Amino acid sequence: MRVDEVPQDEIATFAGGRKAMYAVDAEGRYALVPSSGWEVEQIVTHQAIQALNDAAAGARAQALAGSVSPLLYHMYRRRMDLDLLAQTTGLMRWRIRRHFVPRRFARLKPALLQRYADALGIDVQALQRVD
Repeated sequence: MRVDEVPQDEIATFAGGRKAMYAVDAEGRYALVPSSGWEVEQIVTHQAIQALNDAAAGARAQALAGSVSPLLYHMYRRRMDLDLLAQTTGLMRWRIRRHFVPRRFARLKPALLQRYADALGIDVQALQRVD
């Protein structure tokens, strides 16, 4: 994309802000160009957020029913997926998946609960319940 082709749609995603994009300048070199956004990007971002909100609502219902642990709900509520939670905590994905089982989650040691709480930006007491 050339410098003069960088999208400049005024969209709500950036709330009046701008982001840097790479584009090719007149001399054929890559340059950073400020962009106020792109309508397509806004649509896709809203769809992704809606998908995570739907997943969080489903996980909340499952957690309240007792079929999954609150960890799954909090993961989606903080807009994370399994891969991101694994990277943030330093735990293997298969191990985190096991902690989605309520009886296993209930037996986690305080240090591991704190690790999850830190990764999710909440305290341990909030991690153990569904609001």
